Amino acid sequence: MKKQVTTWMSGIVAILLTTTALAAEPLKIGYSDWPGWVAWEIAIEKGMFEKAGVDVEFEWFDYVASMDAFAASQLDAVAMTNGDTLVTGSTGASSVMILINDYSNGNDMVVAQPGIKSVKDLKGKKVGVEIGFVGHLLLLNALEKNGLSESDVELVNVPTNETPQVLASGDVDAIVAWQPNSGMALDLVPGSTAIYTSADEPGLIYDVLAVSPTSLNERRDDWKKVLKVWYQAVDFLKDEATQDEAISIMASRVGLEPAEYKGFIEGTKILTLPEAKKFLADTDDFKSLKGSSKISDDFNVANDVYPEPLDIDSYIDTSLMKEL
Repeated sequence: MKKQVTTWMSGIVAILLTTTALAAEPLKIGYSDWPGWVAWEIAIEKGMFEKAGVDVEFEWFDYVASMDAFAASQLDAVAMTNGDTLVTGSTGASSVMILINDYSNGNDMVVAQPGIKSVKDLKGKKVGVEIGFVGHLLLLNALEKNGLSESDVELVNVPTNETPQVLASGDVDAIVAWQPNSGMALDLVPGSTAIYTSADEPGLIYDVLAVSPTSLNERRDDWKKVLKVWYQAVDFLKDEATQDEAISIMASRVGLEPAEYKGFIEGTKILTLPEAKKFLADTDDFKSLKGSSKISDDFNVANDVYPEPLDIDSYIDTSLMKEL
């Protein structure tokens, strides 16, 4: 009997140890080169996660590679645009957007060759863009606002990181890209112009933290701590007393000088908590995360990115933001 009890107790201890080990696993988060995500580096460098009592492990990727790693279940969460969150989910890698980091406020651009001064001048021209991605949506919005449609231009499918070189080659009349690629295009082609940017349609591109539903359900309290830390980092960035240090931390992550990187930050509306909460409403336009995501969903279906509309509500959980 004593031996049976001992065996039983050993089994319980083993289970408890296993459970504790699993709970101790760090939350793995993928992030990439975008100011609203590079700002996580502030929290990492300043030890904010340790002070908050949450164990995280950030992994740096090229953007598309970060989504691939999430889809392969190598990450608990990934930094994506709201539109790409839907695209990734359509492949079977569902996620839940729990945090709005920012919205693009000028860093996403349509950059045109010298002599092209407006979107209307693109009629009959070639435009290099990564078809089916967020730049494509930005272009369609620009065309519509200027009385044109997609049929009025010739699209050339170009990976976003190759757009500066393609514009410089003269093979296209304009490209669509986000920073740092949009800035590189402007530098590579003297006289080129940003004829339309995300600042012309605030909310077209929200940048978010998307978490796997399993991780969110099992570690909800830890994810709430992650969100609290994010807003500590935002406060550190926006405080005049610490802003220079914050920008230096971010610039170092991407290998740029702080003075240059400051311009990238200015093209990104990194949101404080009160600012972010304004975009949690239920609207049908770009003025809310839900409305913007619905428009992205329509775009994705229309462009055969995936065949059927998705359940947008299942991709958004703003309860943690509301509780802060």
